[in-house]
Order: sequence, then structure tokens, then C-alpha cells
Amino acid sequence: MGRRIGDAEAELNLPPGFRFHPTDEELLVHYLCRRASHQLLPVPIIAELDLYKYNPWDLPDKALFGTREWYFFTPRDRKYPNGSRPNRAAGRGYWKATGADKPVTPAGYSRPIGIKKALVFYDGKPPKGTKTDWIMHEYRLADANRSARRNGSLRLDDWVLCRLYNKKKGWERIPKEETDLTEDSFRTPESDIELPDLDDLGYEAVDMHRSSGAAQLPPAAPAIKEEYDWYSDLNLEDLQNSFGPF
Repeated sequence: MGRRIGDAEAELNLPPGFRFHPTDEELLVHYLCRRASHQLLPVPIIAELDLYKYNPWDLPDKALFGTREWYFFTPRDRKYPNGSRPNRAAGRGYWKATGADKPVTPAGYSRPIGIKKALVFYDGKPPKGTKTDWIMHEYRLADANRSARRNGSLRLDDWVLCRLYNKKKGWERIPKEETDLTEDSFRTPESDIELPDLDDLGYEAVDMHRSSGAAQLPPAAPAIKEEYDWYSDLNLEDLQNSFGPF
């Protein structure tokens, strides 16, 4: 069960009207570089988890902030012990790179400090997974040491920074309070009326005769005479005689 959308935001004590729309340079300089060097972040607004353990649609509930895009610090593991290729398996599918990597060089720097990679999530096993609308921008440091570790660990990066979103504009995380309200908005005064069960009225289930293949329908229910049906028992001739000749 994920945290409600307002819970983490309330804990952050953010000012009214706060928006988090950092540029690529800001994400690398003020967040990923600081996280990699164990420095305090400007705002502790990015959750830390192993993103590759989850399906992308399960991640919004684990984010600390955001309704249409979400940010995470996550480690990366190697696909092979002695290689530098990352393991992209995640949840019940996998992430697949799309397009060329983009070096990020902030103003005042003579060389890139990080690399931005775009990935698309595929549902299923490679190479026959189904492409989804989930997109991830992965930011990694350019000068990180990614040599194989002597202890046999598959860890490739201790931390990379990921921006996750769904390219369908109508998809966003809905607070639980709004979800409950949406469900109630379709209710009518008749919604709480419980219809009687046929078994409670003495109806028997249809008896299928295996020999003939025909269905034995239950007997018709006795008609219920309403108070305004009194005239149905009157004889028209008797009614006319009761008034006599005109």
C-alpha cells in the first residue's frame, strides 16, 4: 500500500505554490552530484529505492512528490559480472534505450558532467515485450568509476537519477480522497437498494434434463393483485343493470 499523495508533501513542509521542474543541468549539479558525494540536497524531494524492482505504474505511489512526473535515486546493477552493460530488467518487463545519449554540460563547465539517456518500458520478456507509454530519463555521472568490483558485486552505479512519466497526458496519480469521491459521484438514491435474491422468493434453479437436453423452467410466480385492480372482477352487464333504465 503506497503513501497517500499528500502525506509525503506535508512532511516536506514545502511552501505554498511550490513546483519542481528542474532542468537537466540542475538535476545533475544540485541533486545527483550532491547525492553521490553524500551532501545535503536543496530539498529532500527525491525518493531513494531500487527502481528496477518495480513496474513503472507502481512507482508514482512511492514518490515523495509529483502528480505527472516523478523523480527517484536508484542504484544500477550490471547485466554481466565483468561487463559495464546495465541490467534493464524491471518488474514484469524491461526498459529499452531509445535515441542517442545526451551529454549534459552546465554553464561554466568545460566538459560534460553527466549523461542523459531516454528509455521506454516494455511489458513482457525480451525481445517480444509490448511497448508501453512509460518513459524514463536516466541521468548518470560522466566520471563515475564503473570498473568491476573485487568483492564480486554486480553494482554498476551506487546512484543514478531518474525522471519517470507517462506520455499520455491524461495519466496522473489521483489522490485517494479524489478516487473515493469519483466512485461516489456515480451513485444514485437507488444505489443502496438491495434487490431480493430469487432463491429467497422460493424460485428453484433451472433443471437441465440431461436425457432430453431441454431446460425445465421454474413455475411462474403468482400474480400480486394491487388495490387499484378491484375493477378487474366486475361484470359490465351487472354494472349496467344496477343503475336501471335511463
